[in-house]
Amino acid sequence: MAGLRVTEVDWQRLRNGTAHHTQEYPGSNLVVRRGQRFTFTLELNRPLESEETLIFTVETGPQASEALHTKAVFQTSELERGDTWMAVKEAQTENTTTFSLASPPNAVIGRYQLSARVSSRRKHSDRKLGEFVLLFNPWCPEDDVFLDSEEERQEYVLNDSGIIFRGVEKRIRAQGWNFGQFEEDILNICLSILDRTPSYQDDPATDVSHRHDPVYITRAVSAMVNSNNDRGVVQGQWQGKYGGGTSPLHWRGSVAILHKWFKGRFKPVKYGQCWVFAGVMCTVLRCLGIATRVVSNFNSAHDTDRNLSVDKYVDSFGRTLEDLTEDSMWNFHVWNESWFARRDLGPSYNGWQVLDATPQEESEGVFRCGPASVTAIREGDVHLAHDGPFVFAEVNADYITWLWNEDESRERVYSDTKKIGRCISTKAVGSDSRVDITSLYKYPEGSRKERQVYSKAVKKLFSVEASGRRARVRRGGGRGLWHDDLLEPATKPSITGKFKVLEPPVLGHDLKLALCLTSLTSRAQRVQVNLSGATILYTRRPVAEILHESHTVKLGPEEEKKIPIAISYSQYKEDLTEDKKILLAAMCLVTKGEKLLVEKDITLEDFITIKVLGPAVVGVAVAVEVMVLNPLSERVKDCSLMVEGSGLLQGQLSIDVPSLDPQEKASVQFKITPFKSGPRQLQVDFVSPHFPDIKGFVIIHVATAK
Repeated sequence: MAGLRVTEVDWQRLRNGTAHHTQEYPGSNLVVRRGQRFTFTLELNRPLESEETLIFTVETGPQASEALHTKAVFQTSELERGDTWMAVKEAQTENTTTFSLASPPNAVIGRYQLSARVSSRRKHSDRKLGEFVLLFNPWCPEDDVFLDSEEERQEYVLNDSGIIFRGVEKRIRAQGWNFGQFEEDILNICLSILDRTPSYQDDPATDVSHRHDPVYITRAVSAMVNSNNDRGVVQGQWQGKYGGGTSPLHWRGSVAILHKWFKGRFKPVKYGQCWVFAGVMCTVLRCLGIATRVVSNFNSAHDTDRNLSVDKYVDSFGRTLEDLTEDSMWNFHVWNESWFARRDLGPSYNGWQVLDATPQEESEGVFRCGPASVTAIREGDVHLAHDGPFVFAEVNADYITWLWNEDESRERVYSDTKKIGRCISTKAVGSDSRVDITSLYKYPEGSRKERQVYSKAVKKLFSVEASGRRARVRRGGGRGLWHDDLLEPATKPSITGKFKVLEPPVLGHDLKLALCLTSLTSRAQRVQVNLSGATILYTRRPVAEILHESHTVKLGPEEEKKIPIAISYSQYKEDLTEDKKILLAAMCLVTKGEKLLVEKDITLEDFITIKVLGPAVVGVAVAVEVMVLNPLSERVKDCSLMVEGSGLLQGQLSIDVPSLDPQEKASVQFKITPFKSGPRQLQVDFVSPHFPDIKGFVIIHVATAK
């Protein structure tokens, strides 16, 4: 009898791709998910005899071994076992035999080699059948990443575009983002990211053996998406200077970034800020099969000294003293949540886990953050892995302002325990609307339960010594805060104040506001008001002062008075950053030593509208009209539209915009030819050397050709 040989392998990519929700991955390689059968057909040089069985070997990583669960040897069997690799002979017709293979639901993910040999007395060497890629499986109930809702799996695993929310708490703006996890070469690049980690470089065999665990994978990706320790993907830059690279606001998605990193031989891509890190990490984790979403937190604390309070030092005009202030409160901060079980913590902490690739603080010596269980954050269980105290502070720190006097003494200004962690937002499942998920992170602000959780978190962090002395937190510059002080509110002042915007703040126009002060007592009061204003980055770091004035106001019993404030365009135009943000502060000094600090973050508005002129069908060109406005009171030239959209056009499109007179509107038309059906996101940025980018996007529903 002639020796048995495999002459051809049919991987049944279409059938397997549909069954495994992997048909969108391009290329010739089979991509399947763990814990689920896939089929393939072998063409043999003769029929398989009844006493012959095939013995299969699967292996992954450079030093595959059965002991490390990176290699499995198994033969066809009729019995289904969920915890090991197995093969079943499905059908046989003459020289053709169809097999199904299933991996255990906790198999290591990555690139696999499959080979086979015949079980007979004669020794045969293994015949390599080819390579396939194994991913996490949110459709498999036994997989740690299992997600029980088909709508959520469609959104958080398969949707290749999304929305990132930015701006300020009172004015939240939606920005489109192209995740593009199914674009050419992206899966290969995402697997390469795992092979560039320091732990893989040090000990590849052990590193690969840990790749069954979503906690291990997500922590590794969180470190690798920033470049701080490991020549990772994106280099951060927050100073508003982007020479030698791309401004973070110019990116419209992850695909160009990942391609640039890979083609540039793993040289970090310049530059990113939080939403860029979050967008890229979402692409990588969705691509690997972990349900992931992008989350924005408004008034987000960066607590550098782990005391669960943001301590801000200001002068008598309410201006932040940067050399004294180590903590900060960003207008917004963007991170990710991924959905998986926490075998290391116990089932009550399963579900959404916070991950943050923005390099802010080191975690076990590396710039990364998470996974921290959202449930653990809400309950104040900050002692659990990973990075609970930092995430807890981001959403629930107390915001404490200290007036730093010229004699280096300091006074606590009335502070706000409700300011941090507002409007925590993510894109809705199946639509473009914003969903507020603050209640997943904390109990209602100011409620008894929320204050109890805050106290519990503080107690878990601060060990009170047995002698009864209070534990002290050292601050930079030799200052110290008693932790009991952090829980005591300062005296409430006898006036209230708030800034009121009198006209919508529009880029290129003068700003008109008023500071409204109200007396809360039945006696007359004199208030000195020191006003300051500065252009800022979204981290609230001041760039340049644009307002500095003082007023004395007499308030009668329970009287309200308004101080008008005007800032002309010429005052702010030179120092406005791409974030288009201005911070106003009023330090109100009341008689009897009372102090009130009033702050207002302003984001300047801009304008762009996008219309699709006709039905969108795969393979058919359709016109798009974009309406832009020159927001300035001067003529502008050298403007362009930058256009991008996964499934709508290959790469990026650049279209010149004619010169525009002051406040002039213009319509620009171009054509796109969609090549994928379903809802597709088209992003259009109006780019100019004269003002910051104006961004817009539209969802286009593309039909298949009849």
